[in-house]
Amino acid sequence: MSEDDQKIIGRGTWIDKLAHEMIEREQQLGRSTSMLRVESGLGASGIPHIGSLGDAVRAYGVKLALENFGYKSELVAYSDDLDGLRKIPEGLPDWLGEHIAKPVSLIPDPFGCHDSYGMHMSSLLLDGLDNLGIKYDFRRARDTYKNGLLKDQIHTILTNSEKIGTKIAELVGQEKYQKYLPYYPVCANCNRLYTAESYEYIPDEMKIKYRCHEAEIGSKMLKGCGHEGEADITKDLGKLAWKVEFAARWHAFDIRFEAYGKDIMDSVRVNDWVSDEILNHPHPHHVKYEMFLDKGGKKISKSLGNVVTSQKWLKYGTPKSMLLLLYKRITGARELGFEDIPTLMDEYNEIEDVYFGKVKLDNEAKTARTKGLYEYTNLLNVPKTPSIHVNYRLLIELGRIFKEDRVNRITKKLIDYGVIKNPDPYIDQIIQLAGNYADDFEEQEIMQIQINDATKNALRKLVDVLVAEKDPEDLQNAIYNIAKENNVLPKDFFMTLYQIILGASRGPKIGPFIMDIGRNKVAQTIGKYT
Repeated sequence: MSEDDQKIIGRGTWIDKLAHEMIEREQQLGRSTSMLRVESGLGASGIPHIGSLGDAVRAYGVKLALENFGYKSELVAYSDDLDGLRKIPEGLPDWLGEHIAKPVSLIPDPFGCHDSYGMHMSSLLLDGLDNLGIKYDFRRARDTYKNGLLKDQIHTILTNSEKIGTKIAELVGQEKYQKYLPYYPVCANCNRLYTAESYEYIPDEMKIKYRCHEAEIGSKMLKGCGHEGEADITKDLGKLAWKVEFAARWHAFDIRFEAYGKDIMDSVRVNDWVSDEILNHPHPHHVKYEMFLDKGGKKISKSLGNVVTSQKWLKYGTPKSMLLLLYKRITGARELGFEDIPTLMDEYNEIEDVYFGKVKLDNEAKTARTKGLYEYTNLLNVPKTPSIHVNYRLLIELGRIFKEDRVNRITKKLIDYGVIKNPDPYIDQIIQLAGNYADDFEEQEIMQIQINDATKNALRKLVDVLVAEKDPEDLQNAIYNIAKENNVLPKDFFMTLYQIILGASRGPKIGPFIMDIGRNKVAQTIGKYT
């Protein structure tokens, strides 16, 4: 089936397709659709990166699509702040080593501004969601367990622990839950989580017996304190193992959709079975996504220090640029770095042009998908008129030139170039972002451009003109003549220069712009392509 023949669902994006599949499944299951709740789990053990944020942002997109289809929906943002600290994230103080295996909600905040390490990390993620305009119902693991909201699910799971342990071994080959219960109490003596092994459940009292023995954390064995005790699952601090905890939450909160990363596929398979067979609650509709990778191809990790945070991203790019990144697609691993911001900033302008009919695409499905992507990037609250568009890389280059009184001087240049007619508050904001980028990052990486031999010859001639001792009398005219003399269409030659200098197919009048950047600097850049 060609793209033209495909049925357009909702606004034509993967988000609409996913929400539509979810609704169909709910109808087949015969469940009430009066509230279709979606969930995102927030890790609280390290500095949250854009991948962590992406889980919640995409779930919110599904919520918006469900509402667009006429259903009530809400996003539960669940912070796992009873998770134990497994290692010290890069850049954090060594004294955190004393707290390895303790729940992050019981560890002091290294930055001294929140009630715990876990709440500090959660707050960074929530701040990122707030800055993007994401609405959510925030729930903490510590409060959820302390208030007994999962006690019925924990009881059912523990009374079926033998059956669950056998199934876990069958599904994923993990045998420890045949020996121990899938529940970790917080040791009453040392406050550690994973060293406390539960070995017996007393159903009538809803208590477990445990001994604080040892646990493998990462690749190291951590000794327990030797304490033996009992813990009440209705009020004492403790948590279910990941292999069963998702299922308990899905049941307790009536979750109908949750995405997951490929790194927890095994846990999701087990939880789906526990939800379906033990708790008699059909597991949520899922979609699997891949991890963001750094530019070296490694998984972006909260503990490795290769973190692209939303706070830093928003120093250089708009919230819309981040939402565009997260809503473009969900499948496939992607390398991600701050150097992607210029492309996304300009791509937002391109899809806005499609939405407002300034650019026509070649088929209906592609047009619908692009317009839908623009709508979701604006969280279905679309502006009535398009913004003023200025090439972000142009602003970076001008930001490298003008450091003092940057906004006013760059605005004047944009008016001189004919790029804008008047000063504008939105353009002021983009100039500031691009200026931050210019200050913090080196030159742009070399763009991959197809250049034929005639154009290469013309570029060499232009380099000679640019490195000459005297300024050319009329650089714009000189560039035009160089193109003609080398049998290159001037408009094609200008486009090649824009691609080399700005990564765009057009820009301001090229001669004055090159003089502003500096002849030698542009000559060096062009020389890389000859």
